[in-house]
Amino acid sequence: MKEGIIEALKQAAQKFGIDIKGAQIQLDYPENPEYGDFSTNLAMAHAKSLKIAPKVLAEKIITAFKEIQPNFIDSITVAGPGFINFKIKDQAIAKQILEAAKKGSEYGKKVSSVAKNVLIEHTDPNAFKAFHIGHLMANAIGESLSRLVEFSGAKTTRICYPSDIGLHIAKSIWAVKRHVAEIPIDSAPIQMKTEFLGRMYVEGTQAYDVAGAMVPIGPAKAEIDALNEIIYKKSDADINAFYEQGKAWSMEHFELLYKRLGTKFDDYLYESQMAPVGLEIVNKASKKGFCFWKKNVFEESEGAVVFKGEQYGLHTRVFINSHGLPTYEAKEVGLNVTKFNKYPNTDRSIIVTANEQNDYFKVLLKALSLLDENIATKTKHIGHGMLRFASGKMSSRTGKVITAETLISDIRELVQAKIAERKFSKEEADTLADVIAIGAIKYTILRQSVGSDIVFDSSASISFEGDSGPYLQYSAVRAGAVLEKAKQEGIGALKNLSALNTAAENLPEKVSLLEKLITRFPDIAERACSEYAPQHVANYLINLAGAFNSFYAQQQVVNANDPLSPYYVTLTQVFRQTMINGLWLLGIKVPERM
Repeated sequence: MKEGIIEALKQAAQKFGIDIKGAQIQLDYPENPEYGDFSTNLAMAHAKSLKIAPKVLAEKIITAFKEIQPNFIDSITVAGPGFINFKIKDQAIAKQILEAAKKGSEYGKKVSSVAKNVLIEHTDPNAFKAFHIGHLMANAIGESLSRLVEFSGAKTTRICYPSDIGLHIAKSIWAVKRHVAEIPIDSAPIQMKTEFLGRMYVEGTQAYDVAGAMVPIGPAKAEIDALNEIIYKKSDADINAFYEQGKAWSMEHFELLYKRLGTKFDDYLYESQMAPVGLEIVNKASKKGFCFWKKNVFEESEGAVVFKGEQYGLHTRVFINSHGLPTYEAKEVGLNVTKFNKYPNTDRSIIVTANEQNDYFKVLLKALSLLDENIATKTKHIGHGMLRFASGKMSSRTGKVITAETLISDIRELVQAKIAERKFSKEEADTLADVIAIGAIKYTILRQSVGSDIVFDSSASISFEGDSGPYLQYSAVRAGAVLEKAKQEGIGALKNLSALNTAAENLPEKVSLLEKLITRFPDIAERACSEYAPQHVANYLINLAGAFNSFYAQQQVVNANDPLSPYYVTLTQVFRQTMINGLWLLGIKVPERM
């Protein structure tokens, strides 16, 4: 319907010299449903250039529009300074619900993505370090963006870029060498192994930083710097053994977390693999004759190789240090070049990190633009905010890190206490607690704009009422219970849906806000994808759930004596499917019972 209105508006506008493409006509949903179902500011946007009052132009557009208007339009009015509002016929909306029911799990998909092959890199944890709440936040956002892109019809490749080399690992292994007797045995739980690595990282970091060292400092910094080079060059068999064991433990633990969170990566590009690639590219690009630019991309400075960003309004960053080792920046160059070599048909490459790296990525993308304009043009960095608590920002340097598992466990315990009195088997209760806890955390992260910081309220996050993930899950579960009751009474069961009579007498004379909101889902999903903004889906679902619960409170859905009962059951079915599809876009599961 939205596309039909836009096309008719385009034709009507052209009669007044407004040469406009359909994509440029803004058609919104009024905040107040009393104003109509769609609204446009078309007259206000072009009145000045035509030297005519907005309201007058709006009336003229309406007159021309009515000559070609789609048959589903009920009325058109002018409001305020010149908004044109459209009301859709109630039965046209009701028939849209039936069309949505036929689409089932495909409802909401609009193959409209310009980018057909999309790479999305996210999470990027560090071997030998804890998987903390920052990684959890990147994972929730990255997975949701991946699903939104998939929903738009694009082929999505999820990429993880684990940090498996660098100073943090040298710090950890330096400490491990001093605690060899404490290394967990092979049969120990993976959590015990990675907790050990985390403690070693903290100790090594404190020794390296001198202040507040937990062990006699001595030449710790020099030893760790030397160890870092040994690890990079793989020149010591014993050190290699420590390194490979710790890396394997970290990766195994990460995989368990990904499975629990509902993420599966298609490809892993490790930092250690990207280091030599980036080193070679940066070295070449710092020498004459590498590029057709008169000026080299990188320059030598005090024994290091840097990118002078000031000439582009940015800042200077080191890409190869004075020891001849590639920095994180050079590895990123290798990573992004490798991505496009490995996936040559890429239309868009998205990178999700904390917004603390926003300025860093501006420099990186500028350097990449001088190396390969294609890569820079197609690469988009999305910076997310921080997850905060009363104690402030977490830090793995001090050992006060809040791990993803700790947060999930804490929320899980609150959920278990909340559902303790309900009749679930222990196995069902355990599974349900995990699904609700992860849904609560993901919704809290995704309900706000990606770049915003989030203050996590544990109690509010698990509420079965109001603005929370469990409320959305509970609403979908409630709809499922209604459908089960309808099935038992033989009313409007899914298998009989195709035979449902769609004659006017079997459709309601007036639809509710629920129907109207359901018809908006495809547009909401499309907008969330195009703007890389999962919060549009999260906020929409809260309104949708509220509309369903109001409808459920006022209308008896299952009633053998009501000829409209099959429609209401169908409406409930479509609501539930829309909730399932929407929550899937957020990476949130819907349990069978709650």
